[in-house]
Amino acid sequence: MRTPLIAGNWKMYKTVAEAVELVEALLKEVEVGYADDRQVLICPPFTALYPLAPLLAESPVALGAQNMYPASQGAFTGEVSPVMLQEIGCSFVILGHSERRQVFGETDELISKKVQTAIDYGLTPVLCIGETKPQRDGGEAEAVTLGQLRAGLGGLAAEQIQDIVIAYEPVWAIGTGDTATPADAQAMHAAIRGALSSHYGPETADAVRILYGGSVKPDNVDTLMAQPDIDGALVGGASLQAESFLRIVNFR
Repeated sequence: MRTPLIAGNWKMYKTVAEAVELVEALLKEVEVGYADDRQVLICPPFTALYPLAPLLAESPVALGAQNMYPASQGAFTGEVSPVMLQEIGCSFVILGHSERRQVFGETDELISKKVQTAIDYGLTPVLCIGETKPQRDGGEAEAVTLGQLRAGLGGLAAEQIQDIVIAYEPVWAIGTGDTATPADAQAMHAAIRGALSSHYGPETADAVRILYGGSVKPDNVDTLMAQPDIDGALVGGASLQAESFLRIVNFR
């Protein structure tokens, strides 16, 4: 049985003071009404990771980073290593987000190295994949998404795959207010699980959590989470306010 995961990607929002305020508001509610049948993760900016770590250490909310470099140390100005993330209490890291691919030019090869490195250092990668609007309109959505999946996982073995989280994020739905219909999202999630099954076997594929991301909101989370192959959500804008994020966490 896959435990649903609701993850908040704060992107480049929240000062340290604002981040602490939001986490304190979340913990008041999560600690009171948290259900054991779901997992919560927040991924704030790098500047907020260290001050938030002690607040989350004994809580049911996990801490993750939004990116990392695939090396333990070195002359990589402006980058953060998996060792640094692990030291301060991160257990997850988002990799291959469409903004990293499009704005910063990250390639499938680099993302694959990041995924392997995260696993090597005990961090759970949240591997993001998904097509653009022109690719969807051109009938290439599944080919593009599954191509990114294969490239991102590279030569990983089945035992390494089971703990990876996949996030299907159609680029055209991220921050736009447009959301894939539950049926469309389920179809792509089923295709992703089918590809994992073909390569790693059905038992491994059944263990992998596949999240949906792309304008997830309180008013659409319930129908998305009702789909059999959607195991959670990677939430952007709606994770920046305690009330909206908590409603998503408490999906029905």
